[in-house]
Amino acid sequence: MTTATLFNQTYGPTTGRNPHPAPLPVRSVVIVGGGTAGWMTALILARSLNERGVEITLLESPTVGIIGVGEGSTPWLRGFFDSLGIEEAEWMPACHATYKCGIAFEGWSSKPGFERYFHPFASMLDNLTMKQFVHNVEARVNGARVDAHPDHFFIAARLAAQRRAPKARDTFPFDIWHGYHFDAVLLGQFLHKQALERGVRYQSCHVTHANLDSSGAIASVYTQEGETIAADFFVDCTGFAGLLIDKALHTPYVSFASNLFNDAAVALPTPLGDAIPSETVSIAMQHGWAWRIPLTSRFGNGYVYSSQFCSADQAETELRRDLGLLEADVAARHLKMKIGRVTRHWNRNCLAVGLSQGFIEPLEATALLFIQQTAAQFVEFLEQGDVSEAAQERFNARVNEHFEGTRDYIVTHYKTNTRQDTEYWRANAANLNLSDDLKQLYSLWMAGKSIAPAVRQQALGKGYPVFSWYSIMAGMGIFPDAQQLREPSAEEARFSMAEIDNLLSRSCANYPNHREALTHIAPRRTDPSLQIYFW
Repeated sequence: MTTATLFNQTYGPTTGRNPHPAPLPVRSVVIVGGGTAGWMTALILARSLNERGVEITLLESPTVGIIGVGEGSTPWLRGFFDSLGIEEAEWMPACHATYKCGIAFEGWSSKPGFERYFHPFASMLDNLTMKQFVHNVEARVNGARVDAHPDHFFIAARLAAQRRAPKARDTFPFDIWHGYHFDAVLLGQFLHKQALERGVRYQSCHVTHANLDSSGAIASVYTQEGETIAADFFVDCTGFAGLLIDKALHTPYVSFASNLFNDAAVALPTPLGDAIPSETVSIAMQHGWAWRIPLTSRFGNGYVYSSQFCSADQAETELRRDLGLLEADVAARHLKMKIGRVTRHWNRNCLAVGLSQGFIEPLEATALLFIQQTAAQFVEFLEQGDVSEAAQERFNARVNEHFEGTRDYIVTHYKTNTRQDTEYWRANAANLNLSDDLKQLYSLWMAGKSIAPAVRQQALGKGYPVFSWYSIMAGMGIFPDAQQLREPSAEEARFSMAEIDNLLSRSCANYPNHREALTHIAPRRTDPSLQIYFW
């Protein structure tokens, strides 16, 4: 599957639309809540619906702040800006943004040689090493002593290690489907400005509650300022408060607490050094994990932990000690997280987007992806003129499957950990609250059978490509112990690691230093041949 295909599945094709479309069943949309979720949703809706005469209004409270925990993204944020025709040179400096090649995991595994691994984003160059990686991983699972560490097979890992940007020079036409790090507050402000320029109406007011009609749908919302605002359709971007989807419509909620233990976080900034990393780092702590995210102005640091195993004060002390800030006068920010999802993201005439629809802890930075895909898929249904109960059921099933698949992938980080130093890590490894799909995937792996066909067909491991599942299982060292490995056969050892190393080393030289690339951000490539294949 190419990035072009994946992009169209998320945003819809930009050409070939019906020149005489039928009138839409919705003529006015009110988005309650701003921040990244609200303004991103507004832009996605405006991109497709403005020309169809749909009035889009966003109501943002002057008293409710932006959570802004996530300062990292998946590569889908790149697709979002591309779909709007916004260049990196325009938005990145405004949001103190940097490039992200992937995520490094430190200390999650105690297996010798696998204490750290890097999960890359896809590259066209991966087509030249993916077969070798999967082959070696499967050989090692079956007991052969071959190199199967993901860091040794992917260009993104090399770029991150050398603090290079995933933006090749013009003479080297190999694209990398990269993500970003950014200041979430500044991103919200940038999107706000863009939305207003594209016809989205804005009103600063504090919505207190929704008024329902006789059928149980939302008729209007009432503001603290005394105004009643009606619309055909409402979007709930009120965060964990769920003012519309929860408080008004009482949509049932599915908690993931038995799968994912973390429910709180504490954040602290630190100064940035001379070099700017091009990776997010996730560091295992005593009762959770800490993120380290480089912006152009600072490092964003935080500790995601479980309140079952430590207090907020204990977490802050551990993070301060790790950052060398025990005596520093730097204010910490504490946050509570609600992990799970609603059962119906589209309920009657209301769509929940962002934290109001659900949240899976920020380990893989998927929050923005859920916003993008939820809003874009809703637009697909709306453009088809289908707002029926059956359409809602199809939509909700699709979004719920995305949540379940992402949850399974995040759970795998914890389930495969081999730490024994605290009860937190032991409890995660012993956790048996796993989906049937995840149990089957683990069973295939431990039996030495290939998981590639099932993952490629999305029968297992939904939402993540083959290389992601192989990277996490191999990166955590889920192989026979080193003393149990045997000498490989000629077939098992048929790929030369020296040749792979040579290819990646020579290729890496074509990518600039990260700080240099941020100083001179190049325009995006438009060559349609630059497509990345996700195994």
